[in-house]
Amino acid sequence: MNGTGTAAEDRVFAALANATRREVLRLLRERGPQPVQALAEHFDMRRPSLSEHLKVLREAGLVSEQRSGRQRIYRLEAAPLADVQDWLHPYERFWRGRLTGLGALLDRMPDDDQP
Repeated sequence: MNGTGTAAEDRVFAALANATRREVLRLLRERGPQPVQALAEHFDMRRPSLSEHLKVLREAGLVSEQRSGRQRIYRLEAAPLADVQDWLHPYERFWRGRLTGLGALLDRMPDDDQP
C-alpha cells in the first residue's frame, strides 16, 4: 500500500493474495467453524502445507483457532475484511462515477439503426 498501510493491513492483503487461503475463508463463511481435517478434505495438498496457510490466515486475524480435545477448530473472523472493504470503497466510488459518465455519454449518442 505504498508504505502507508499498517503491518496488520499488509498481512491481511498478503493473506488474501493466495487462492487457497481465499478458498479456506469461503469454506468457513459458507459452512461455519470446521476442524482442520474437514478443511483438508477440500484441498489436494499435504496437511503441513494447509497448516501453513491457516497460520498465515491466523496471523492476519482472518481466522481464529480453538482447540477441542485433539482437534483444532477454525472459525472465520470477518472484522479485518471490513478494513479491506473500507480501503476498496474509494475505488468503487471512482468506477461507479466513471461508469455513470459513460452511460450518460452513450445516452447522448445517436443510435446507429436510426434513419
